Amino acid sequence: MTYIYLMIAIVAETFATSLLKQSGGFTKIVPTFFVACGYIIAFYALSLALKDMPTGIAYAIWSGVGIIFISAVAWVFQGQKLDVPALIGMGLIIAGVIVINVFSKTGSH
Repeated sequence: MTYIYLMIAIVAETFATSLLKQSGGFTKIVPTFFVACGYIIAFYALSLALKDMPTGIAYAIWSGVGIIFISAVAWVFQGQKLDVPALIGMGLIIAGVIVINVFSKTGSH
């Protein structure tokens, strides 16, 4: 369940972050409401994941996968262009998350 909670946290945070621009600096009530709900869900789910996962590992996965998800959402829905260095950097992030999950013993109990 730990990784399910972490994935819920990442998806909720991606949802909330992708709506920040539409909130107009928290002046538009509907997007602001969804931003707040997304972050509440994200941090609650992250707190559940942290019961069984070290904070450093959880945060590395959260931030790495979150960067990929946010970039994908911005590319698909907001027309953001990703150049070759950005794609290479995201590839390295994915590689780092894989290395942490496959080879690191930090999360072992």
